[in-house]
Amino acid sequence: MASFSVEEFVGNGILKELLPKLLDEGWDDVPTMKLMNAEDMEAVNMTQQQKDAMEIRSYLHDRLLMQYGDRLEASKKCLPEILNLSHEDLSSQFGMKRGHIARFMDRTSPCTETLPKPYNLPSRKLSSTSSGKSSTFNSYVSMNSNKMKSMKRIPVFRSSTSYDKSVEESLADFKIKDGYIFKGIVASAPAEPRACGWIQPPPVVDNVAPYSVIETISVQKLAPEYKIGMERLVKSKTPPMKASELWRDKPAILLCIRRPGCIMCRAEAHQLYAKKPIFDALGVQLIAVLHEHIESEVKDFWPRYWGGVVVFDQGMGFFKALGGGKLLKDKFISGFVFNPRAIANYKRAKAMGIEQNFKGEGEIKGGLFIVGRERTGIAYEFIERNFGDWAPVTEVIEICTQLQNQQLGQEESYKSEREYEYVHRFSEFTTSDSKK
Repeated sequence: MASFSVEEFVGNGILKELLPKLLDEGWDDVPTMKLMNAEDMEAVNMTQQQKDAMEIRSYLHDRLLMQYGDRLEASKKCLPEILNLSHEDLSSQFGMKRGHIARFMDRTSPCTETLPKPYNLPSRKLSSTSSGKSSTFNSYVSMNSNKMKSMKRIPVFRSSTSYDKSVEESLADFKIKDGYIFKGIVASAPAEPRACGWIQPPPVVDNVAPYSVIETISVQKLAPEYKIGMERLVKSKTPPMKASELWRDKPAILLCIRRPGCIMCRAEAHQLYAKKPIFDALGVQLIAVLHEHIESEVKDFWPRYWGGVVVFDQGMGFFKALGGGKLLKDKFISGFVFNPRAIANYKRAKAMGIEQNFKGEGEIKGGLFIVGRERTGIAYEFIERNFGDWAPVTEVIEICTQLQNQQLGQEESYKSEREYEYVHRFSEFTTSDSKK
């Protein structure tokens, strides 16, 4: 499994001594660390052996094979040399299992959801300044995802109280290839017959939840955004706060987790957080929402599968919002055993080598929200219709790109208005002065 704990990523190898230096230079989480290129490695004075180790560990992390990191690094071979070894050598020298060898040798299919070419970031450290990040994603590129076409989408015409232009209004120009225009998007995977049609899937809502429903939800922070060397969890109990505080300064992706020990929930969290550098560049924060607080489960979940903020929604407000005011639930037998799509989702997660347990409540379904900053509204809502359904990452990134474009447009408009006002006042002043 590929953990997002930096300590587990570097293991007991030669990169361990570099951690303080990496922290000072801003390489403080695994997704960002994997962006390092040759120039970045030179900047922190890496030796050739350390460069080889970073390349090996990044390659293994992409293929969820980090358990072989220390052994491959100890061989003092570079990645191309290891890839040229025979299957027998990989098995005898490193104890690699047959199925893992196939995954290791497949150089074209990392076990994370791939992105369209425009969103593939260069192997370079992201700028810490907002202007640098903005320039990376300044242009909007139409999506070409088969998953996107298969999702259910319903146009929503809902007003939103806002100080700025609402998210729903800004998404009025968001066009999918089927010709629809949306003012907010709600999505879910298709419903398939269960048990030859004898069991009907539970219905899902057709409209994006009203912003007023989620802004006053009370949440409690359980874990901060993960960085190297920080405390594993929030030590002291934090007071409850309004959910709107989470996205007051910048947009947020809220991943509502059905159960943190669930193999499918862990897989979804892992593949979403793996794209953290992209969301950082777009100015969007990542937040996981739990409806149950079992401390041992939070410790297992964060930061191994998720390095973003974790909050506790005791009143299950976000989960009720996904169900149109009531919890969306399903039974194990009808929702999983007789549901071919849920079984396929389980197999997809199982192939990632993720561990699981059965602690906690597992019938309440989750989903995902993308919320604009301040009170600009809900841009996107994904509902977990079948156990283990994921919001397509390409779709999530498209919406976040729209939010960034909206913000940049507002800032540009505000700047232009201020400049016009200044020029107008200056003109009035000079005119009145000349008359005197």
